[in-house]
Amino acid sequence: MDLFVLGILGIVALFVLLIVGLHIGVALALVGIGGMIAIVGFQPSLATASSTIYYKLAAFDLITIPLFILMGYLASAGGISTAVFVALNRWVGRVKGGVGIATVVSCTAFGAVTGSSLVTASVFARICAPEMRKFGYDKKLAYGICASGGMIGMLIPPSILMVIYAVLSGESTGKLLVAGITPGLILMILFSATVRLLAYLKPDLLRHDGSAPAYSWREKFASLAKCWQIWFVAIVIFGGIFGGIFNPTEAAAVASSFLFILLLFTKFRDIYALLKETFLETASTTSMIFLVMGGASVFSQFLVMTGLTQDFADTIVGLELSPLFLIVVLSVFYIILGCFLDSISMLCITIPFFNPIIAAYQMDPIWYAVVVVMSIEAGLITPPVGLNVYGAYAVADKDVTLEDIFIGVWPFLIAVWIAIAILILFPGISTVLPGMMFGN
Repeated sequence: MDLFVLGILGIVALFVLLIVGLHIGVALALVGIGGMIAIVGFQPSLATASSTIYYKLAAFDLITIPLFILMGYLASAGGISTAVFVALNRWVGRVKGGVGIATVVSCTAFGAVTGSSLVTASVFARICAPEMRKFGYDKKLAYGICASGGMIGMLIPPSILMVIYAVLSGESTGKLLVAGITPGLILMILFSATVRLLAYLKPDLLRHDGSAPAYSWREKFASLAKCWQIWFVAIVIFGGIFGGIFNPTEAAAVASSFLFILLLFTKFRDIYALLKETFLETASTTSMIFLVMGGASVFSQFLVMTGLTQDFADTIVGLELSPLFLIVVLSVFYIILGCFLDSISMLCITIPFFNPIIAAYQMDPIWYAVVVVMSIEAGLITPPVGLNVYGAYAVADKDVTLEDIFIGVWPFLIAVWIAIAILILFPGISTVLPGMMFGN
């Protein structure tokens, strides 16, 4: 059989397996191994698959992923998320839309100790959404803010998605992590502006907003001091990586060790139950990610054997599209794909196809990576997959439906599209900080 035709059949088979409900990691591995058997035979295929999986998952940078995940669960168990929200609510709670803005900024701050959007969305849906409802926020908006705000946690370091992108593409993990800071802050500003705008255009959604109690300047600054754990972790991760003191794995190890020791001292009575749940959740999430990456490495090897990825790249380059038009098309493609696949699966499947094209066009790989991650993040709140929405729904009040939260995220999805447009039009936003790194 012609190798090109075999590659096309492999892609079709993959989507058929996904439609029938097979796990994405298993589907990728099965199609990859099956395709290689058709090309080189049974024994060589198994040998190639096993070595490919081993060398991909043995990458040193991947140690960062379980450490970042552990950080998020340790921070949640230690009550850091609550302290951050209380502090920020004291500062902006009396402003129109203030409680919602405090939630968005809290999600950003908490993102400095967790690389998972899903964890951030779930934690703040449990903490902040009931608080917003007390101040008259419509349930759709309250949970929509939490589900959307969780996205920021996957942009600013520590970001699991940036680490995965770096491992799959061969780019610098440190540069990609640092590159997400400015886009993450832009998204925070746009989300906060969205809440503020809704407060004026749709006051019925925030009926008693601005009625939070007043606090003195002393109380406000004291609340910020209680969030010292966040500042410490942010300095270790951002300052350490940016300053060339730590590589990303070392920074994650230091920060997670700090949070672990802190939990021992602050939650000593409940420490066994907390650590058991924390480590089990970390192991479960990490295993899922590694299963997808292992399957994707086998599938990618199969595509390389067929020559399909290079043929695809040559075809796109031959169309002579402008770089701006190409990046817009790819962004729209990722946004649409996010309606059907999760973030990690999208990266694992598409990088072998698209990155050779980006290299041929000589685009800045850091800028492109940030645009891709932001576009993929839109899928976290896009129906019908929308993992952040499901995460918020899992901890929501009983009167809240899944449809309510999907309705609540729409204004913020528009804000994400605006953020993507800004990043495309102004590449320097993504590349300025990586270019200033020490030891880069």
